[in-house]
Amino acid sequence: MSDPARTTPATAVRPPALRPGDTVMLVSPSGPTRPERVARGVELLTGWGLRPVLAPNAYARQGYLAGADELRAADLNAAFADPEVRGVICTRGGYGAQRIVDAIDMAAVRRDPKVVAGFSDITALQFALWRGARLAGVHGPGAAWLDERTPLRSAESLHAALMTTEPVAVSAVAEEETFAVRVPGRATGPLLGGNLCLVVASLGTPDMPDLTGAILLVEDVQEPPYKVDRMLTQLRRAGALDGLAGVAVGQFTDCADGWSVGVADVLSERLGDLGVPVLGGLPIGHGPGQLTVPVGTEATLDTETGTLTVTPAVR
Repeated sequence: MSDPARTTPATAVRPPALRPGDTVMLVSPSGPTRPERVARGVELLTGWGLRPVLAPNAYARQGYLAGADELRAADLNAAFADPEVRGVICTRGGYGAQRIVDAIDMAAVRRDPKVVAGFSDITALQFALWRGARLAGVHGPGAAWLDERTPLRSAESLHAALMTTEPVAVSAVAEEETFAVRVPGRATGPLLGGNLCLVVASLGTPDMPDLTGAILLVEDVQEPPYKVDRMLTQLRRAGALDGLAGVAVGQFTDCADGWSVGVADVLSERLGDLGVPVLGGLPIGHGPGQLTVPVGTEATLDTETGTLTVTPAVR
C-alpha cells in the first residue's frame, strides 16, 4: 500500500465551500479557551449567515489542554461524522493536537470532507488530515482569535477562504519584519506547512508530508533567533527540504526582542542557499492583520510581483 502522504499533490480533496445556513462546529483540539474569547468569533460567523455550534468540550480545561485527549478527539470525530456539520473551525492553537491526531476517524473524513480552519498548533491537525484524507485546509484565525487582533481585512480574508471559490492572493508587506527575506524566482506547487515549530515537531511522524515539489509555508511567534535557526537547521539535516519548490515566509512575531541578530537575518541565511525562490513579508501567522490562505492546494510564489497566489481549499 502506498503512503498517502507521498501521493501526487494534485489529488488534494477540496471540500464544499460554506454557504449561508450551514452549521459549523467550533472545536478545541489543542489548548483551552474561554467563552469571552470566542464571543466575537461567534458574532462574526453568525453575521456571515453561518450557524456556529460549540462542541460539547469546547471550553473544557485540563492544565494546558482543552480537556482530556479522548474528549477532544471525540469532539472532532463527532463533527466529522455529523452530516449536518459542514465546517470545523478550531477555537485556538496552543498545544495538544498531536496527542489526538491518531484517533481521528479518517474514514469519516474521507466519506464527507469538510473544510477545517485554524492555525498555529492546528498545523499538526492539518498535516494529519492531509496524510489520512488528502484534505485541503484553511490556515487562518480560529474562533477565539477573531477579536481585537483580527481587523476587518483579516475577517474578510477568512470569509473569502471559507465561503468563496476564488483564488487567494497575498502580497508581501514592507512593514513585516520578514520582508527582506527574498531569493528571486517563481515557484509552483502545493502549499504545505504553517507553524514552523509544528512542522519540525512532525519530523519522524507519519504526518510529515513529502515536500518534494511543494512550496513550504513557515511562520512562528515568540521564538528567539537561535531557536528559529535550530529548527530550520533540523529540517535541512533531516532532508525535509530536499526537492522543495519554494518557501513562503510569513510573520515571525515577537521573535527578536532583545537580540542583536534579527530573525530576518536568520531566515535569509538558513533559507537563502536552498536554490529555490523565497518570498518573505507575507502577512500570514500570529501577527496583526494576519490573512488566511488555503493549504494543500496548488500555489504560485512570485518574488517579482511579491505575491503568493493559492488555489482555493473549497469548491
